[in-house]
Amino acid sequence: MFWLSHHHADEYNRTYVLGGVRVCARCLGTYPVLAAVFVGLFSLKAPLAWTWDVPVGVALTLPALVDWAVGRFRPASGNNAVRTLTGVLLGLGLARSLYIHVQRPLPTVLLAQALLVTGVAVPVILATYRRPRPE
Repeated sequence: MFWLSHHHADEYNRTYVLGGVRVCARCLGTYPVLAAVFVGLFSLKAPLAWTWDVPVGVALTLPALVDWAVGRFRPASGNNAVRTLTGVLLGLGLARSLYIHVQRPLPTVLLAQALLVTGVAVPVILATYRRPRPE
């Protein structure tokens, strides 16, 4: 069930075992929160523009991105509680940008999040790409 845990065996320390299935620790925080907040924003008919959308959206994305990047360079670092917490924050930020996006495509907050993730992820992936995986 790779979609629930996109980790190889040498990264199982980044997962929880729920009902015999491995689930990514960060995704476990991200997706339920994203779904709940997304539905909540629609239920509350939240406004489509808040002055703090971009700074808060970026700030909520940053912890997961930093934790992920550190984990790429130091695979044994971190713990699942932190990964889940950063996932919760990421879910909050993504829910807000997705809520706006489905009503007004490509809002500034979503573009800022995409730029941040791309600006960090591409160099980190390139720097760690050829690193041999443990057997």
